[in-house]
Amino acid sequence: MSVRELITVPDEVLRKISDPIGSIGLNEKKLIKDLYNTMYHNNGIGLAAVQIGILKRIIVLDVSKADEEKKPMCFVNPSIKRISTKTTTYEEGCLSIPNTFIEIERPKNCLVEYIDEYGMKKELECDGLLATCIQHEINHLDGKLIIDFLSKIKKDLLIKKLSKQKNLNRVIV
Repeated sequence: MSVRELITVPDEVLRKISDPIGSIGLNEKKLIKDLYNTMYHNNGIGLAAVQIGILKRIIVLDVSKADEEKKPMCFVNPSIKRISTKTTTYEEGCLSIPNTFIEIERPKNCLVEYIDEYGMKKELECDGLLATCIQHEINHLDGKLIIDFLSKIKKDLLIKKLSKQKNLNRVIV
């Protein structure tokens, strides 16, 4: 179990579609633990495997509040089966797009079908922050980022800004 390095924009791996998992073996269980460790280490509430460079359809979430007991959730091969017509707006951030928050309107409720970390097929009715978070992470599995909700001009400016910040951290010897 370890904390993995996060992949950030503009890395093209974030635009790739993740592959479904056939079965959950030892490698997948280790990956799930690493995802939890990485998410908690970076103070996130959700993380997709693609965000650490692994193109597998696995996401982890924990939308519990800071003063509550942790409630980690794992979704393998998640698929949204139904969404509500009612929407809600949250200011969303993303571990792969540092220091960026974007107001995004999404369906308020959704029904998700998935396999849990023990290989059991399940469905979960999600609402509020959980629904927003699961939609955000499933977007990652499909190569979509929160910046895709911006206009092309705003998105291009943000990517240029983030690329410059990323270059500032590099040391060329």
